[in-house]
Amino acid sequence: MLGDDAELTAAVLAAQNGDETAFRTVYRAVHPRLLGYVRTLVGEPDAEDVASEAWLQIARDLERFSGDADRFRGWAARIARNRALDHIRMRGRRPATGGDEAELTGRPADSDTAGEAIEALATHRTLSLIARLPQDQAEAVVLRVVVGLDAKTAAETLGKRAGAVRTAAHRGLKRLAELIGDDPESAEALDALPAQREPHDHAVTSASVTHSRSRTQKDM
Repeated sequence: MLGDDAELTAAVLAAQNGDETAFRTVYRAVHPRLLGYVRTLVGEPDAEDVASEAWLQIARDLERFSGDADRFRGWAARIARNRALDHIRMRGRRPATGGDEAELTGRPADSDTAGEAIEALATHRTLSLIARLPQDQAEAVVLRVVVGLDAKTAAETLGKRAGAVRTAAHRGLKRLAELIGDDPESAEALDALPAQREPHDHAVTSASVTHSRSRTQKDM
């Protein structure tokens, strides 16, 4: 692990030991991508509320988490997905994605390739196009390209096989290219996407310390 992944792993471990500053670091690093994923599932009007619910659960259950940065991103995405699906079940349908992309373009460092992917995808037009994909393809594209999960972790998040997620992401990106057509600006954005991450061995660590108080959204 190098760079941001190592820093995120260290911040997660410190947050598990009750370091509130470290938890805010984790939140700032992961929230923009997580919000982009939630926005794909529930749409713009409800995305912030659903993401907030997810972060409350993440804060509550953090002591039970075990793993590195990759595993944390997958774990957080799974929690966000469950909260989003609960929301969709109550409302009864999956909406179109759109609206303000400002949150998606935030990134913790200039060299953050995941942030570059977010910037490439974070146009109103492209987000709307992603919403037109079948849900399995939309989720695969966002989890692999925006959230930055490898195929194995994305598959665990979705409860599918890694091969199925790779196929869905490939088909989703291919379909996006077809939808974009001859639009030069959108085509350049799609071309700028980094390669999808492949699985690697995870350095698994754990910590279990009782927190002095529960975190709230404003702590983040």
